Amino acid sequence: MSAVEILMVGRMPAVVERQLRERFTLVSGSDASDEALSRVRGVASGAHAPVGPELLQRLPALEIVANFGVGYDSVDVACCAERGIVVTNTPDVLTEEVADTALGLLLMTARELSASERWLRAGRWARDGAYPLTRTTLRGRTLGILGLGRIGKAIARRAEAFGLKVMYHGRRRQEDVAYPYFETLEGLAAACDTLMVVAPGGAETRHLIDAKILKALGPEGIVINIGRGTVIDEAALIEALKAGTILAAGLDVFEHEPMVPEALIGMENVVLLPHVGSASQHTRDGMGQLVVDNLTSWFADGRPLTPVPETPVPQTPVTVTGPS
Repeated sequence: MSAVEILMVGRMPAVVERQLRERFTLVSGSDASDEALSRVRGVASGAHAPVGPELLQRLPALEIVANFGVGYDSVDVACCAERGIVVTNTPDVLTEEVADTALGLLLMTARELSASERWLRAGRWARDGAYPLTRTTLRGRTLGILGLGRIGKAIARRAEAFGLKVMYHGRRRQEDVAYPYFETLEGLAAACDTLMVVAPGGAETRHLIDAKILKALGPEGIVINIGRGTVIDEAALIEALKAGTILAAGLDVFEHEPMVPEALIGMENVVLLPHVGSASQHTRDGMGQLVVDNLTSWFADGRPLTPVPETPVPQTPVTVTGPS
């Protein structure tokens, strides 16, 4: 076991805690004493546990924050960058799993699959007859993707296989992408009828999907969110669903998780999942392994495997070997 002390905050897969205990001296919980925290050189953060100024100021020796998840809006990267602290995340290993979830959620929403299952389980098939024909289908739909990163591209490939036309909006046009690009999100919403939200959280994207965007999407519109809950103005979404401004929504993420508005829970034209986009044992273990590997690589030779863009260090190719 190394004398390097690592603080673990938030829930982590068992594979992470076991390997951290084997490779480092593990400190658990941000409620540890100031003396214990003063020796911490690395943080393993999971379950969106906040790593902000209050905690960071108690970690004077901190060198690296290894975040469990591709999104890292719970980490104050600006504060870390000012202090020269490296921040890493876990890209790639969850891309395909989340893209699968996104297409599954879209199918469930458009074809009302979870509602029709409830119909069967309630005995209504035998009592009341066949489930009513669904109001819409994927046939002829156009998918607009907000955030065409790794996951967005994986979703686009799947969508094309389903016969959907794909277009996108992001911070900039990607020169190596053939899908139509829209300079504004409102322009994308007006041109498509199915909006897939894959954008990260944070102040820059907060409530990007508001009443104006939902109105542009139109009465046949479907919104799917597997990015971050804060990207959508939930109050505006609820009103748009009630008023028929849009047709339906499928949500895997919410503004104030794990709290979900009762208004959404009570709607039949909404499919709700409890943030399970990457939640398979296989994928979560792969993500956890990358957290461990980032910490191990940093303290072995000073090279993080998957630094986030705000971290000014070279990015090296990563090979994920799976849990040990």
